[in-house]
Amino acid sequence: MRRSEGATSLGTLHAVGAPPFLLLRPFLLARDLLVNRRAPDLESLAAEPDPERFVWRILPHAARTFASCITLLPTRATRAAAVAYLYCRSLDTYEDLLEDPAVRDAALAGFASRLNATDTALAPAPSIEGAAALDARDESHVLLVKRHDCVDHMFLTLPQPVRQLIVDLVTDMAAGMRWSSRVFEENGSALRGEDDVLQYCRHVLGNPVLFAVRLLRCVRTGDAGPAEDIREDAMRVGELIQLANVTRDIEKDLKRGIAYMPELRRDLGRDAKTSAAVRTRVRAVRARLLRLALERAPSYRRIVEGMRPSAFSLNRASALLMLLFTERYYRRCARRAGLTTWSGPSVAPDLLLRSFGAFWSGDWADLEMRRIEGRFLAQVTAQ
Repeated sequence: MRRSEGATSLGTLHAVGAPPFLLLRPFLLARDLLVNRRAPDLESLAAEPDPERFVWRILPHAARTFASCITLLPTRATRAAAVAYLYCRSLDTYEDLLEDPAVRDAALAGFASRLNATDTALAPAPSIEGAAALDARDESHVLLVKRHDCVDHMFLTLPQPVRQLIVDLVTDMAAGMRWSSRVFEENGSALRGEDDVLQYCRHVLGNPVLFAVRLLRCVRTGDAGPAEDIREDAMRVGELIQLANVTRDIEKDLKRGIAYMPELRRDLGRDAKTSAAVRTRVRAVRARLLRLALERAPSYRRIVEGMRPSAFSLNRASALLMLLFTERYYRRCARRAGLTTWSGPSVAPDLLLRSFGAFWSGDWADLEMRRIEGRFLAQVTAQ
């Protein structure tokens, strides 16, 4: 997106629940369908003077499919969800791109602790200089960290209970990433097996799923509650979705020197494009992790039902959109793993239309979620 696009509309956002966002939402959803995530306009983003415009412009590059799901949330939750996601992406960037273990650990700890500052100012984020960016997507994530003050600006405008939810999320996620970083270091840049992979997924995305449920409760009732009743399902949903990120980037991570399964340790630093043997091992790991992910499908519908959405619900629409994006990815993942796949909606406008149907009808949403759940579990059985 070029610097001039949407500048006037984005500049009108100032308060949680501000009516202009109702007008801005369709623009953001359309933008998310058209934006070129492979070639972000980094120069324009770096020069963006307005903090809130920067946040909405960087979001689709930082969040990929999550951007549309965040935009589709109820207005009172959208800004908080965007801030929380961008903070989590910043943590991901430290973890992924800082190669020195001590520097990485200090950065993760420092980024989390800075949020416990005063209501009027936050300390600067740890430096991201020397980050090992491999492509334009990595470079957009580095830019996000460098311009953390824009996200801080929005964070400090949020109500105190919502800010505390974000602090809890970032603190828990940073601690989990520091754990996984130590495990990688102690085991030759690889995790030890499925249990470690699932624990990693819980840290990285289980905590954000739990945050999202608590946030939606908070904006609806004024009280987030401990959410212990849905904690385990939230963690399993985090596993389901984060395994999509893990399986998507196996080759890229290997080239970077990271293996999520021990059987790929021998291939660290290798380019799968140049070795049939590496591709064979990657395909087997991808199939194994795909099965692990799809087994968790029933938790997703239980989470949505547990949110007790109203008759007309943006929460339900956003949740279905996320599941539709996840289904679309896992069909591709099955093909990459050499498995028989299944049919389903593929183009983004179709996914959006189906999610809009979920806004109007709980029965429609339930039908779609049960369809996807059934396809996921059938794929598990077929393997």
